[in-house]
Amino acid sequence: MLWLGVPYLLYLGALPFVNKVRPVVFGLPFLFFWLLIATLATPLAIWLTWRGDTRGRGKAGAR
Repeated sequence: MLWLGVPYLLYLGALPFVNKVRPVVFGLPFLFFWLLIATLATPLAIWLTWRGDTRGRGKAGAR
């Protein structure tokens, strides 16, 4: 369940630190690049939470 905090930290917690136009990364302003990376990392965090949550599943880990 701790992984669900990752998108929150990427979107809101780090926003004051990455709110910059310069540097430009891959032709994108840094803030836009940061939000793109955060958007791509969100499904990974949700998947890691799902993988780590063993409640409601049998010992073999079947769905």
